[in-house]
Amino acid sequence: MNHTPARQPCTSPRLRPIITAAEIERRVAELGGQICNDYAGCDDLVIIAVMRGAIFFLVDLLRQLDRPLRLDIVHAASYRGAATTGSVQMLQPVTIDIRGSDVLVIDDILDTGLTLRRVLDHLAACRPRTLRTCVLLSKNVPRQAEVTADYIGFEIADQFVVGYGLDYNDRYRHLPYIAAVETDDAG
Repeated sequence: MNHTPARQPCTSPRLRPIITAAEIERRVAELGGQICNDYAGCDDLVIIAVMRGAIFFLVDLLRQLDRPLRLDIVHAASYRGAATTGSVQMLQPVTIDIRGSDVLVIDDILDTGLTLRRVLDHLAACRPRTLRTCVLLSKNVPRQAEVTADYIGFEIADQFVVGYGLDYNDRYRHLPYIAAVETDDAG
């Protein structure tokens, strides 16, 4: 008698594109210009990316910055599926010395503020000279933690989104655009 469980059918959520690849490309170039202007006199810029969602945004934004910089990543996690767990785990802290440096944190999305607040508190303890933030998306929702982004790519409505690095259960990061996920559990 075979006790192997039956395979469940693979169902995909419905995706509704809300920001095109061309719009992302234009806005990332604009952000790059702003950042270059704002850090024109800076001789020790450190970019800290919050992984994994920021990876596409990070790479494209770095290509717009025509200056020497140092790069590191932190890995923080607070989502399971389409819902926040309510707590943030710092899976990989900063590994380079940022004391006295100008630090720009790159993240994919600002929604509850919990992840970015946890990362900023971690980095502030390392005593950088300045600490600013750049997010691809800022969700128009009340924040659970007090945090604002210095640079924002796009403001979006309260919807769960994927693509351009953002995922739904580790899927859809590869999409070159941003799409809203339309499922029963995506909120």
